Parts: sequence; C-alpha cells; structure tokens
Amino acid sequence: QVQLVESGGGLVQAGGSLRLSCVVSGSVFSSSVVGWYRQAPGKQRELVATTTSSGSTNYANSVKDRFTITRDNAKNTVYLQMNSLKPEDTAVYYCYTYGRSLSREGWYDYWGQGTQVTVSS
Repeated sequence: QVQLVESGGGLVQAGGSLRLSCVVSGSVFSSSVVGWYRQAPGKQRELVATTTSSGSTNYANSVKDRFTITRDNAKNTVYLQMNSLKPEDTAVYYCYTYGRSLSREGWYDYWGQGTQVTVSS
C-alpha cells in the first residue's frame, strides 16, 4: 500500500517562506515521478511542481523562481521550498506520486491527504 504523508504547512506572512515535506512509503520511490499540487477554495486542483527519477523538474509559471522542488531518494522524501510567498499561494497542498507500488503490478497515481498553507497579507 502506497502512503504519502505531508508536513510543513502553516500560516506565514506574505514574503515569508515555508518548506513542505512528503514521505512516500510502499512504492519504488527512486523510479517515480513525485511532486506537489494545490487546491484553493472554489478552484480546481493545479500542478505546482514535479520532479522525475532523472531529476528533471517542471513548475507552474506562477511559482517559477520562487519555489524549488527537490527529492531525497535515500529518505523517500520530496520537498517543496516556498519563498516569497503571496496570499494567492494560499491553498491545500497535496503530495503526488506516479510510480510502482511494492504490492501490485503497474504504475498508478497516488495522493497524500494534503497540508494547509495560508499566506496572510
């Protein structure tokens, strides 16, 4: 069973920083795509950033040059460093992976429960 556990959300003032962490268990982490999505109230879930097994990254235009995604394959963990936060970054942030489970064949999408990030003006 693949599980994703996020941490690091909270309340921060505009211009501040937060670092989100997500520990992934039950999958072949090193070969997986991992990343972060977010969903603000009344809006659809949107991609924030992803990183592949080779280390290539993809960012939403709205967070480029402010957010950095990294992964530590030895710890099965993906991080999202968020700097220069803006009120419009307020959302629930979800950890995501597309990978192989240790307990069944095939590649699937898996999601964490989400962590709230609130940026005050």
